[in-house]
Amino acid sequence: MFTIHRSSYKYWAKQGRRIKPEKVKALAMVKTIHAESNSSAGARTISIIAATRGLAISRYVATRLMKEEGLVSCQLPSHKYKKAAQPHVAIPNTLERQCIFSPPLITQWH
Repeated sequence: MFTIHRSSYKYWAKQGRRIKPEKVKALAMVKTIHAESNSSAGARTISIIAATRGLAISRYVATRLMKEEGLVSCQLPSHKYKKAAQPHVAIPNTLERQCIFSPPLITQWH
């Protein structure tokens, strides 16, 4: 209500709250693309995929539709290697982690 100017309030109140079929179609396509990508597609990717499927929407429109539906893109973390329990066969561990580090000589900045 506070986003409407006083001069156009009566016109705004008189008009019906109709949802455009183009918006419903775009919203359905954004939802399906986001679900097909396992929640990893962002607004740019969604706009590109929608354009290849025949619905030309900009990334800004895709961003707004994603915000309306609460869709957030998230990337899966990359694979992390686990620590080896035994040393590599070709490269022997000659140090055996017996490195001795001396403390720094300067402990204060002057």
